[in-house]
Amino acid sequence: MQDIVSVALQGLSAAAGLMTVVWLISLLKRDAGIIDIFWGPAFALLAWVYWAAGTGDGVRRLLVPILVTVWALRLAVYILWRNRGGGEDYRYAAMRQKHGRWFAPLSLVIVFWLQAALAWLIGMPLLQVQRATAPVALGWLDLLGLVLFATGLFFEAVGDFQLARFKADPANRGKVMDRGLWRYTRHPNYFGDAALWWGLTCFALATEGSAWVLFSPALMTFLLLKVSGVALLEKGLGSTKPGYEEYVRRTSAFLPLPPRD
Repeated sequence: MQDIVSVALQGLSAAAGLMTVVWLISLLKRDAGIIDIFWGPAFALLAWVYWAAGTGDGVRRLLVPILVTVWALRLAVYILWRNRGGGEDYRYAAMRQKHGRWFAPLSLVIVFWLQAALAWLIGMPLLQVQRATAPVALGWLDLLGLVLFATGLFFEAVGDFQLARFKADPANRGKVMDRGLWRYTRHPNYFGDAALWWGLTCFALATEGSAWVLFSPALMTFLLLKVSGVALLEKGLGSTKPGYEEYVRRTSAFLPLPPRD
């Protein structure tokens, strides 16, 4: 197998190249929000770049890129459908207004290349799976990884579906979504994202010399909880959405738990 640093740099170049192309498209569309569609596919690209650079046999080497691709395609298609006709995300629109003519080069660095770098860092378990030569056979950690991945994909996909169906009903306008999976966690999709990434990391942990990749799911979980996920979405909801404070009181923020009466 090629030197790990060389292969990792191939992955970084691929992710940065993808996001640069997406940035050019965003300039034509005047919509930086299209980057959200390519968050998942960036990981799929990394998985296949590492797979192509790897050698050896074993189900794990092929299974992990396939799982990542399934997750990435579902997420990309959902975000594309959700954002159709909605205009640019308010975060990027505010940034565009603030920086004016400097928005284009700034967005390349602090939006597109930053997400490429984050995807590359978080995607290190995908590299470990392909660089490790032993063990070839699947073990209990691989099984745990598959269970966590399936659980996460279920929560993410079903949570998104339930929320989309809830919002599509005009009778629910202004109401709090507290049904289905949303009865047990305020963010089933974010929980699902974290769970499936811990699952993918388990595949890496099933190989020799892999403890170093534990930072990856920890970073993903931190971002989902404190930066771009739960914290960002819930900012101000308590004061702008009637009934949300009561929903917060009785419903777990992240881990699925029975609602508090």
